[in-house]
Amino acid sequence: MEVRSRAQADAFTTLDGSTIRVLLDGVLGGAVKQSLAEATLASGQATQRHYHAQAEEIYLLLEGEGEMEVDGERRRVGPGDAVLIPPGSWHEIRAGPDGPLRFLCCCAPPYRDDDTFFA
Repeated sequence: MEVRSRAQADAFTTLDGSTIRVLLDGVLGGAVKQSLAEATLASGQATQRHYHAQAEEIYLLLEGEGEMEVDGERRRVGPGDAVLIPPGSWHEIRAGPDGPLRFLCCCAPPYRDDDTFFA
């Protein structure tokens, strides 16, 4: 059984500008068909708009409120909301002005930098 604590996950800044803690993937935990990470955006911060050619993503909002955009459609999101981001869909998420936005990001197949494309 593989169990990783959030406390064990080192934080780093990704290509899209969010702060990430990888919880499970092929390197950390041996997950071969998906990856799970926690992302954080500071108040007012947004990811850089991008898409993944192969990866399907699901964001699960844990804390804070913000605005999610997928292929031009925008929605307010908050704790408990889950967002499906199909492969090839342009997307970005912006934290609201009242505090940080924290969410889980599940990718299948696992996240790869070379599957991330920016405008």
